[in-house]
Amino acid sequence: MADHKDLEHAPAYVLHDERGHDAASDISHGKKNGAIVDADVDAGGHHRIVSVANDTTDGESFDQVPESQRRLSTFSAIMLAVGRIIGTGIFATPASILGSVGSPGMALILWVIGAIIAAAGAAVYAEWGTALPRSGGEKNYLEYFFRRPLFLISCVYAANAALLGWPSGNSVFAGEMILSAAGQEVTQWNQRAIGLGVITFALLVHSIVPKWGIRLQNALGVFKLVVLLFIIFSGFVALGGHIPHLPPGTEKPHNLRNAFAGTKTSANAFVTALYNVIWSFIGYSNLNYALSEVRHPVRTLKRALPISIGIIAVLYILVNIAFFAAIPKEDILTSNRLVAALFMRNMFGESAEKAVSVLIALSAIGNVLAVLFSQGRINQELGREGVLPLSALWASNKPFGAPAAGLALQWAVSLIVMLAPPPGDAYGFLLNLISYPLNVFNTLISGALLVLHIKKRHYGQAWTPPFSAPLPVVAFFFLASLFLVIAPLVPPEAGGEPYKSLPYWLHVVVGFGILAAGGVYWVIWTLILPRLGGYRLERHEEVSSDGITRNVFRRVYSRHE
Repeated sequence: MADHKDLEHAPAYVLHDERGHDAASDISHGKKNGAIVDADVDAGGHHRIVSVANDTTDGESFDQVPESQRRLSTFSAIMLAVGRIIGTGIFATPASILGSVGSPGMALILWVIGAIIAAAGAAVYAEWGTALPRSGGEKNYLEYFFRRPLFLISCVYAANAALLGWPSGNSVFAGEMILSAAGQEVTQWNQRAIGLGVITFALLVHSIVPKWGIRLQNALGVFKLVVLLFIIFSGFVALGGHIPHLPPGTEKPHNLRNAFAGTKTSANAFVTALYNVIWSFIGYSNLNYALSEVRHPVRTLKRALPISIGIIAVLYILVNIAFFAAIPKEDILTSNRLVAALFMRNMFGESAEKAVSVLIALSAIGNVLAVLFSQGRINQELGREGVLPLSALWASNKPFGAPAAGLALQWAVSLIVMLAPPPGDAYGFLLNLISYPLNVFNTLISGALLVLHIKKRHYGQAWTPPFSAPLPVVAFFFLASLFLVIAPLVPPEAGGEPYKSLPYWLHVVVGFGILAAGGVYWVIWTLILPRLGGYRLERHEEVSSDGITRNVFRRVYSRHE
């Protein structure tokens, strides 16, 4: 909220909230009829931006959306998180993690550490989400804490959300798995063509028949859990010494007898492995991006996050044990095939190994559906905030009761990411670039939450959310997120470089460059153009014909007395 001294000399123009109330008489007090009046003042004492918004952070009614838009039940909320977290990582990364640390025992310890970090992250997002239960995730939390300069953090976040295509990686990987299952040669273009079909299908189903989109991603979420349970129960059979299709001459694995034999002591290898483990758990924030569409969002979030993280943590650890029970360590380290494929071959034969490609393809498609669903809601919230050009378009739920424009924006950016770069380093670089800024935002929101815990009455109101993460948990997640920001800057060992011809730190530098581009946009939008045009920006809340409340910025030109 604006300081009292910032508002006492406000010009005598009229501000209106979404209910049409006159705010001019109350602007000097900083609040009006339950609404917050906020203003940003330049060096000359002039109000560059003035904003009025309802202060309705009273639990479930925080967000002004039509009740008909709240389609997500507790089960759908859990599946939204499960669908995002379980992608391709658990099927592909165990081999690289084992190769980095050298022993199954240490690899399992890292998976436990990753689960603890994910649980801490879920607790942080649960506190923020129950305090500010509306779609947008980190956008809302950053805006709550980093209030000066007004809308700077919104523009920085918008640059990341609007310019990077999250679903692109799993879309292309689904293409590769589909071609492998069909016995076709995987090339640069047929792989990407199928990936384009996957993400286009996700766009159409979420935009045109949103209820069926939710049902489909729920079904695929259940399917992923069933696949992991199938691997786990098969692993119990392998632990009993029954591995029916182990290749002739191959000794049965005893990876868990002397589990720590061969453990590497390299700090760099440990960092690399832990980074891969943590990334396999990323996605617990997915529900926070769509809270405006959740029934009873506070209650649901408090249930869905611990359930989804608890289930996935246990399944991930047991799946790794199953892999180690059925596959010799040397095969895991030397084979170019996915660990899941080796597991299915040893337990069920060559034909089952081919079926793995179908299972992973369906898992990747479920991930694409969940990611596009939530990222489209982020774009919609940025439109509702009013900071993006053509904000009315991105904020709309027309014509089928879903944020089709916000979904299409994420689809278009993902399309560029998939089709524009050549194979090799350029594509891997883009995928790393997409993921890195999330670690930056996690560091910021967990650091902000630390301050709010220590200084409870920050920003003029008590910080008393329905759920509060313990302070040590928040601090732990802050340090873990900071680790993920710094780790990619550690020079890799020979053979562990992420790229063949690019500097290992390039995606970090470009990632911060994209965030800085948001700052440049803010400078042009709020400083340069208003000064050149002789106007100030005035933000109002409006309700669109589809029932969605959004902010509108209007130019108010100086009046000479």
